[in-house]
Amino acid sequence: MNRPQLFHRRMPRLTRLLPAMALAGAVAVVLPLALTASGPRAANAAQASGAVPAADSPAGFYYGTDSWPIAINSKAPYREPVLSSHPVYGGYIGMAGNWARWSGCGGNIAWSSADSAAANTNYNKYGRGIGTGVYWFMGGPGVDPHYNGTTAEAYAWGQQQAARTLSDVAKLTVTYPVIFADVEIPGNAPGISPAADNGWNSVYTSPCSGKVSKNGIAASVDRADFNGFFDEIARNSNFTPGVYSSAPVWTSIFGTGGFSHIRHTFEWTYLGDTSSLSHTPDGWCLRDTSTCAQFYGGVTSSDSNAVMWQWSGGGGTFNGFGDFDQIDASRTPA
Repeated sequence: MNRPQLFHRRMPRLTRLLPAMALAGAVAVVLPLALTASGPRAANAAQASGAVPAADSPAGFYYGTDSWPIAINSKAPYREPVLSSHPVYGGYIGMAGNWARWSGCGGNIAWSSADSAAANTNYNKYGRGIGTGVYWFMGGPGVDPHYNGTTAEAYAWGQQQAARTLSDVAKLTVTYPVIFADVEIPGNAPGISPAADNGWNSVYTSPCSGKVSKNGIAASVDRADFNGFFDEIARNSNFTPGVYSSAPVWTSIFGTGGFSHIRHTFEWTYLGDTSSLSHTPDGWCLRDTSTCAQFYGGVTSSDSNAVMWQWSGGGGTFNGFGDFDQIDASRTPA
């Protein structure tokens, strides 16, 4: 995700800020607009007349962006911003909501209505890419105001976050059928989260306090939180639940045992990542390098549920523009 300069800082590989934040210069805070509500829908395959820019490679892959705005200066059909190869703009993934903001702690929403509109135009009018997808910046059990250490309460907390996510999504024009739970350890992230680990590994005195009352949360309790979110999306909407994270973060929260396994969950990863935009992805690897996407929880790039890779802008990397993604649209769930 693309982080504004205010929030960006070099972080150890274990930490990273949400799927958004790295704009140079002034912070751009863009709140979601109440657009026409929609759920996932099939692509409009009708091609408009006129030249359509080439897609990513191999067939089915598209370049995209996420979170904070990156200016798209081309005319429709829109092209990926910044990259010299100017491929088709294949999708935008924005923050539908943030546990901290929902809990009354303040915090920004990493959203670009302009980038979403451009992605949706390419999808609906030109039959290219995925349009707009969304994620929820998720809170762990330790920022649940009713935390009591039980899996039952953690599961309910996950359900409540998912219900709020669906409410927020109903105000947006979302075409991609996967809603991602953003599971990460943001570190010091003023304006995004008051809790350095989002409550996944520590219990806080209150959701907004930033003060730890207890270190250590059982992996079973963390997984119950995730399961509650997953099940609420799966059972009470037309969307498919997915997750955004990285291998080291995932392991630090859920360990390496059974609670870490998400073999059949749709995944979006940010490792391996780079601050350079000179080597763009070809499939799941950067051209002419040994850097490739690394998935987690038992999923590999060869699995059909490995769907997105934030190849630059996440994990503490800074490219001067924002967050860039590689998307395998051929693996989009029905």
